[in-house]
Amino acid sequence: METNEAANQILTEQVSYYRARAAEYDRWFLRQGRYDHGAEHTAAWNGEVEVVRAQLRERAPLGDTLEIACGTGWWTPLLAQLATRVTAVDASPEVLALNADRNRAAGTFERIGYVQADLFDWKPPRAFDTVFFGFWLSHVPEERFDWFWSLVASCLRPGGKAFFVDNLPVSSSKATGHPPDADGRSVRRLNDGRTYTIVKVFYDPPQLQARLAGLGFGGIVTATDTFFLHGCVERE
Repeated sequence: METNEAANQILTEQVSYYRARAAEYDRWFLRQGRYDHGAEHTAAWNGEVEVVRAQLRERAPLGDTLEIACGTGWWTPLLAQLATRVTAVDASPEVLALNADRNRAAGTFERIGYVQADLFDWKPPRAFDTVFFGFWLSHVPEERFDWFWSLVASCLRPGGKAFFVDNLPVSSSKATGHPPDADGRSVRRLNDGRTYTIVKVFYDPPQLQARLAGLGFGGIVTATDTFFLHGCVERE
């Protein structure tokens, strides 16, 4: 069991990593540079991204929506199209700036309110119809899993839903030469060679669904063919 000091240190390092990585984050999502594993891989990846996006569209309208750890904005414009309003929260001012630029280009900026906050210290200003988080659950330490889902519950209005997408443990999702993940931790290297240790916890969809049911969330957690798990759950 990690001490509180060690646990807080890795969360601080995780924020530092995503701040430093902001300008190159999109290369991961777009399968470019160190993340380019060939045309067939990229086509499969993009196809599975569209599967998840289609699932999200099926749940429209999303109403008043909270996006947790919004990142550079690969999901925010779609959320803004499907929702009446989006509150987008992230700890990194660098990714929030990129997110805002992407939404200005998409014509969705006016429907988004941005909040810079450390999610482990943040409290929701109100309850929402929908809570969305993409590639965030895997960065929540195991010891804070129950706490995080309690936060999600506090963010949801009665009948509200949480929709999420995250990685399956597939080595080709990572950069070429990426060190293996172990014990809920991952060593990440930036293009300039700097390294950071962050939280990375992978989940089996049926086991995650059962675990969430134990916390009072009903719904489905499933997976695409290779790369992603995704789920839509609500408080029972």
